[in-house]
Amino acid sequence: MKKTGIRIVLVILILSGISFSSLKKSFDTKQNEVFIDSMMNNALKKGFFPGAQIIVGSKDSVFIVKNYGYHDYSKKDLVKTDDVYDLASMSKVLGATLVAMRLVGEDKISLEDKLGDVVLTYKNTPIADLTLFELLTHTTGLKSGITFYKSLLSTPDGSPLLSNQQSVDFPDLFDNMYVNKNIVYDTKYLSFEPKDNYVRIYKNMWLNPEFYKSVYDQIAVANTNKRGQYLYSDLNLILVQQMMEAKTGLKLDQMARGIYNELGISKIGYNPLQWTSEQNVIPTEIDYLFRKDTIRGYVHDEAAAILGGVSGNAGLFANAQSISVICQMLLNNGKYNGNQILKAKVVATFTKSPLVKKGIYRGLGFDKRKPDEFFKKDDFGHTGFTGTFFFINPEKNRFLIILTNRVNPTRSNRLMYKDDFSAKIWKQINK
Repeated sequence: MKKTGIRIVLVILILSGISFSSLKKSFDTKQNEVFIDSMMNNALKKGFFPGAQIIVGSKDSVFIVKNYGYHDYSKKDLVKTDDVYDLASMSKVLGATLVAMRLVGEDKISLEDKLGDVVLTYKNTPIADLTLFELLTHTTGLKSGITFYKSLLSTPDGSPLLSNQQSVDFPDLFDNMYVNKNIVYDTKYLSFEPKDNYVRIYKNMWLNPEFYKSVYDQIAVANTNKRGQYLYSDLNLILVQQMMEAKTGLKLDQMARGIYNELGISKIGYNPLQWTSEQNVIPTEIDYLFRKDTIRGYVHDEAAAILGGVSGNAGLFANAQSISVICQMLLNNGKYNGNQILKAKVVATFTKSPLVKKGIYRGLGFDKRKPDEFFKKDDFGHTGFTGTFFFINPEKNRFLIILTNRVNPTRSNRLMYKDDFSAKIWKQINK
């Protein structure tokens, strides 16, 4: 009788298209939620960050949606589902790379296009021959970043902007340094009231666009490392943005918004105060150096700020729910809700590791890792400096999104990284 019962179950499973392998991969929501709750409660208790959003899902389901903690350590405002976080470098993928995938799929730009041929500013410069492929795989040799904003700051007596020792003249902490209390701004380029043609870079700061020439001049000679080797650089995605804008005549935020509208997501975009309230934007760092304020509603990354909040390297704000839709679209080979948002072939190209034979595991735009105890070879996603994380595992049909503001009140708080916090949760949900 027992054998007959087993046979009946097997027949039902076969007829319904369910295999034993899929049963083994089924997601134990309760067990994983207990694990995540424990990790989150420990993180909040130890001060990894003041609050977080998390979503775990698959290509057609969402298993866990939870909010934890508060906007900041004053503990006045609980984190809500509609709150948006500064995604930092996750913008490289969820903004610029998504747009690049769309344009490549529409044959409006090619991975072999050269920077100098597309953006005439760089035509006769040392970086003219860099290709879109090299920019997206971070194999250009460009230095990791340039602190453009520091040239807008000085001191009356020529003393340093920062010191490694706290004193009367250097009272406030910025990362692991102390800030000179006598910093002055370059009024040739910065204004603290609106001016015609000036670009708003903070709530009370406007930038003379003539400053951008010095920005582009610095990027043009920033290829200080060996071309063809991997070196992660913010400059690469700034140049990707410039190439795409030159090719289309459209701005990055316009092109990204078009994709988000097709996906039906609204809690995502650049310059969030244009589409949500300040109360729904999670604050980031208390910036004692450049903006001298608690940053809220404006991008944390200084390079993206200089560019008006819309940049290939940073600038996106979103809630986890909006990002979950993008994850599902990518897991469904570019399709969402019956619409082919990105071509399946393009999704496959961008999320593989084309340079793995050189020991480079990076995808095109996407972060990929050398397989280890946390990450598998087909996993792809990205992280952000502010404490954000998303990864996708196509083999297990899983995605994880963790949004935090670990830089509040200061970027010197790296406790979540020392704990492998996000990677541990990623490992758990892929068991």
